[in-house]
This record gives sequence, structure tokens and C-alpha cells, in this order.
Amino acid sequence: MPHVIVKQWPGKSEQQKQQLADAITKAVTAILGYGKESVSVGIEVVQPAAWLDEVYNPDILGKWDTLYQKPGYDPSQF
Repeated sequence: MPHVIVKQWPGKSEQQKQQLADAITKAVTAILGYGKESVSVGIEVVQPAAWLDEVYNPDILGKWDTLYQKPGYDPSQF
């Protein structure tokens, strides 16, 4: 029962978010073999000024060993 959470900056349309959720669902079902009914996808919008405290520090820096795609940006930019 995969649940995928995407955290992103504001500025993407509802259509873009739905397309992303559909693509993630399709990939999860194809790669992991789950039915569509077993997959959920959430999209959380995080303001740029809050990125370090709400995303980078707890979800990226704090879990570096679990990231299969690591960010290429410099967190000191925020």
C-alpha cells in the first residue's frame, strides 16, 4: 500500500498536479505490482521560505540514506 507524498513550491496548476499524481500512480503500479486502488498520492505545497525547516532538514538531510534521488541544489540558497 504505497503512499507517496510530493512536496513542492507553489506555482503549479491543479492540472499539472493531477498529471503528476497519475504518472506516479502508473509507475508504482507498473514497477511494484500494486493495483491502482492500493496507491495514494498527496501533494503538499511548501513556501520557499519554509523549505529548509519543513522539507530539507527533516525529510532530506535527516534521511539521506533513504533517498534514491538526491537533490542537486545548495540548501544555503534558501
